[in-house]
Amino acid sequence: MQIGPGTKIDALLAEYPFLADTLAAHAPRLARLKNPFARKTFGRIATLATAARMAATDLDGLLTAVAASIREHTGQQVELSGAPAPDDTDPLAQLREIIRELHAGGDQADLTRRFASLARRVSATEIAELEQQLVAEGMPEEEIKRLCDVHAAIFRQSLVKPEGPELVPGHPVRTMRAENAALRGTVAFLRGALASLETEADADATRQPLAQGLEALSQVERHYLRKEYGWFPVLEHYGVEAPPKVMWSVHDDIRAQLKGARERLEAGDLRGLAAELPVLLQAVEDMFLKEEDILFPLCLDLFSEEDWARVQRGEREFGYIVEPEPDFAPPTARGAEVQGRTAGMEFPTGALSEEQLRLILQRLPFDLTFVDEDDTVRFYSEGDRIFPRSPGVIGRKVQNCHPPKSVHVVERILAAFRDGSKDVAELWLELKGRFVHIRYFAVRDGEGRYRGTLEVVQDITSLRKLEGQRTLLDW
Repeated sequence: MQIGPGTKIDALLAEYPFLADTLAAHAPRLARLKNPFARKTFGRIATLATAARMAATDLDGLLTAVAASIREHTGQQVELSGAPAPDDTDPLAQLREIIRELHAGGDQADLTRRFASLARRVSATEIAELEQQLVAEGMPEEEIKRLCDVHAAIFRQSLVKPEGPELVPGHPVRTMRAENAALRGTVAFLRGALASLETEADADATRQPLAQGLEALSQVERHYLRKEYGWFPVLEHYGVEAPPKVMWSVHDDIRAQLKGARERLEAGDLRGLAAELPVLLQAVEDMFLKEEDILFPLCLDLFSEEDWARVQRGEREFGYIVEPEPDFAPPTARGAEVQGRTAGMEFPTGALSEEQLRLILQRLPFDLTFVDEDDTVRFYSEGDRIFPRSPGVIGRKVQNCHPPKSVHVVERILAAFRDGSKDVAELWLELKGRFVHIRYFAVRDGEGRYRGTLEVVQDITSLRKLEGQRTLLDW
């Protein structure tokens, strides 16, 4: 066989999977090709010349190492070709330059034209890989988020829209698309109410339609929570971290805009509402595009049936805008409970069967979440929780389980627990008429070593109202 600078990485790894280790050993930067996400993106379009350039390694040395590995593992004789790569500028490199020029304020018409010329070679997975690379190279996530609407305007005109697989009724993607269709109707209804507000002599007549529309739009929270706690953990499993963080940050912007719109309506500030509501509606519509043209194809490309089962298993924790159809029946997800176990667990103060321990944890009058010494979520208690959780958080870094704007607080607590300067952190807040008490405890072993953090969340609304004493049971 013959290999050369123009040989595609994807073709090599498909025929010789062991070359992933060879490439990583030769150039550490190429270890990313062991990640399924990178294999589906960079590996599909990159040549050996591209890989050498990206890894800052000698091309001839890389070719020699690949050829030697093939001979060693298969006995095949490999002929090295010195011919240049047929296309020395891969689509991701071109796309990267377009995005950089866009961020620098380049001419959007010219950039759109150049982007369109790449359309047939650029897919949703390439866009996600590009975002991942830009963040890894130091571009702040906030900067990507700030201009993502401009990116979306270009993508809307140029991005390849791959034909997705036929999805069975009840599949999580199919449910999300149905919800987007319902939300589009809500957006149209609110735009109609806004138009009436501008023409109605009696502005009070439009209050009720606007209130109804904003109430319906607020259901988008369920849609976003299912992504944040069900979909994003699986993407992180495949090494896709930057795009979910950017999308979560946009979710928070939409939440803030929606809260502001409802407050203006309640205060009777219809003029302010008329000025701000179109911005909110456009942001919601742009999210439809980002989901349907980028997020959904990316997840369908990466997730296994087992992954979709894991996603579906945690969805009812957050609820739906549109109830899913009942036909979706994937295999059992990773981490599903094992039923009927009777082995006991001994403690210094007694012993419990696994069933007894599980029942006790379900009945606790507060929520528990445990994060280990590596900042990985290992456990949360079931029951009527104050803050939502789903099985998707297990094995996830705790920093990724919080909105980007509050991660610095999490990091501060963990750092103080880890260095031993603090053992307890305490917060409280009012949430939907409830007074919520949150405490974090450093968990240390017998030698004082930090082993993790225990979060305890309790609704103490009724406790704050207690006075005097009750020493007799009063049922």
